[in-house]
Amino acid sequence: MTQPDGLAQAGASPAASDETTQPARGPLRVVVVDDHAMFRTGVKAEIGRSLDVVGEAEDVESAVRVVVATHPDVVLLDVHLPGGGGVEVLRRVHEREPDQRFLALSVSDAAEDVIGVIRGGARGYVTKSISGPELVDAVRRVAEGDAVFSPRLAGFVLDAFSGAIDVAAVDEDLDRLSVREREVMRLIARGYAYKEVAKELFISIKTVETHVSSVLRKLQLSNRHQLTRWATDRRLV
Repeated sequence: MTQPDGLAQAGASPAASDETTQPARGPLRVVVVDDHAMFRTGVKAEIGRSLDVVGEAEDVESAVRVVVATHPDVVLLDVHLPGGGGVEVLRRVHEREPDQRFLALSVSDAAEDVIGVIRGGARGYVTKSISGPELVDAVRRVAEGDAVFSPRLAGFVLDAFSGAIDVAAVDEDLDRLSVREREVMRLIARGYAYKEVAKELFISIKTVETHVSSVLRKLQLSNRHQLTRWATDRRLV
C-alpha cells in the first residue's frame, strides 16, 4: 500500500503505519436550512461533491426536527425563516443538543442579524455571495471548532464586544418595529424610493408610506434623512 507523503518523509515503515493509522472518516455531514427551495438546491449542488448533505428544511419546525434526527456536523442556517427565524432554531436545538454547530448563511448583512445569531450560539456567519469552495472551507473550519465570518461581518462582532455598537439599545429600538416595518426601514435607509420599496416587498405605495410614518414615529425621527443616518450609525444597512 502506498503511504501518504507526510508519513513517508517522517520515515515511518509501511508496517508501522498500518498499525497506527486510524480508520478514514467520510465527508462532513451537513443540513441546509433555508426557506427557498431553489437556493437549497443550489447550495447542495455547490457543496455536494465535498460534503454529505444529509437533510434540508424550510422553516423552524422542520429544521429542528431534521437536525435532531440526523445529528449533522454542521447546520447551514438562514437567519430569516418562517416560524421564528434562525435564532429560534438555535434555541430549540441547543436545548436538546447543546454541542450542535451552526454556520449562519444569509443574504442579510445587517448588524442585528449577525449579532443576534452569534448571541444565539452560531459559530459563524457568512453571506450568500460566498463561493462554493469558500463555503466548503467555512463548514470544515466550523466543524473543527473555529469561528468563521465574512470580513465585513467580523467587524460587527468585534464592535459589539468592544462596545462600539450598543447591542442592547439597538435591540430595544428594533423591538418597537414590526418585521415589515424593519424591512421597509432598511430599504428606505439604503436609498430606495417608495415605489421601489413597494415593488420589492409586493405592497402598495400607500402601505409603504404608512409604514414609514410609523417607523419615524416609533423611533422619534422627523424624516428619511434622519432615518438613514440612524440606521447607518447602528450598522443596520
